[in-house]
Amino acid sequence: MSLYTSMTTAISGLTAQSRALGNVADNVANSQTIGFKRTDTNFVQYVTRSTQRLNLPGSVMARPDYQNSVQGTLQQTDNPLAIAIAGQGFFSVAQQRGTQDGLPVFDENPLYTRAGDFRMDRNGYLVNGQGYFLQAWRMDPTGNPDRTQLSPMRVDQTVYNPVATSRIEMSANLPADNTLTPSVAQAQVFDALGRTHTLDLTWTNLGPNRWRLSVSAADDVNAAARGSVEMFFGDAATPPVADGTLGSFANATGSLAGSASVPNTPARITFDADFGQGTQPMTLEIGTFGASDGITQFKGQQISVSGLSQNGVPPGAFSGVALAENGDISINYDNGQIRTVGRVPIASFRDPDRLQRVDGQAFQRTQESGGALIGDPATLGIGKLVTNTLEGSNVDIASEFSKLILAQRAYTANTKIVTATDELLQDTLNMRR
Repeated sequence: MSLYTSMTTAISGLTAQSRALGNVADNVANSQTIGFKRTDTNFVQYVTRSTQRLNLPGSVMARPDYQNSVQGTLQQTDNPLAIAIAGQGFFSVAQQRGTQDGLPVFDENPLYTRAGDFRMDRNGYLVNGQGYFLQAWRMDPTGNPDRTQLSPMRVDQTVYNPVATSRIEMSANLPADNTLTPSVAQAQVFDALGRTHTLDLTWTNLGPNRWRLSVSAADDVNAAARGSVEMFFGDAATPPVADGTLGSFANATGSLAGSASVPNTPARITFDADFGQGTQPMTLEIGTFGASDGITQFKGQQISVSGLSQNGVPPGAFSGVALAENGDISINYDNGQIRTVGRVPIASFRDPDRLQRVDGQAFQRTQESGGALIGDPATLGIGKLVTNTLEGSNVDIASEFSKLILAQRAYTANTKIVTATDELLQDTLNMRR
């Protein structure tokens, strides 16, 4: 009985070592695979019978020891959409199951991966090298991520619609030493179609600490002159303010209107224009009542404009996509605008080494791994994102070669046991001759 069990024990050893050799081969073959996680081998003994007086040969089995939670080496790359996770967690990805109307249809069961070599396909989806689609939270109308639902991220490559100018901010100093020549500044604004128009802002001195601002738009469909408003500085204002600072408005005409004169509150002038698309209200922000910001009146011979900006934009064509380390996905346009459309979360598991492996360095949840906990990067123990970076395999070639030698030697030793047992069995059979 012991001879036969010795042979079966040795054969189980051969099987176990061949499986260990297979794990080593798999690791070495994927040593350059993005996001690959190595598999080590655990040997488990099974006992036939073991007492204080008798021990019968049992067997050994090789079980895989998955190293899904071991970090791979981070490598920089020129791909602007490549991302890696430094720490625990996985990207949530979707698998395509077909097409409908030329667009992919996705499997409802999510997969998880560390392979972050994402690129944008022809339909605008972010897809990694294994064909899995990155899932993200989309932004709600308030600009915050909608954390109630994950979906494959698709980037809209349409034109960024123009935005009509509604606010102009201006900082300038009116020349206190030149009371004869009107001071003129020009502001470029956009209408609802993204066309550019010029506003002429003319300041005319009316006496000490007193000016008139006239606004005109040459291509206004109604009339170029939009109106005027008088501005009072220093002790000419009601109530008086510090010398050189704006204190109050009065005598507004046309579409112009000045805000109420309250010290330390914003000074605003409202007016409207019509460039063929209907009335376009605008607000000219010129600082704070009684403060040396916005429009001031100090020494000088001509107006000195230190700041002039507005919030309108022309149409913008798609320029590219960028990923931030907080997970935000932003679309860049050639008009300088940026639109954040989603955020990449990270999925973590209680026991990531118990995830079930599938093709393409991806995993699916199991009962042993627990459910996915989805959260923002770098929160609650979840790893952080590293942009323009890929995570390489966590395989150490030197270590794998050491395992290879041990598996080879152990396999050879087990063959010796089989050979010796075979010879003993042959001697036993020869006893009847």
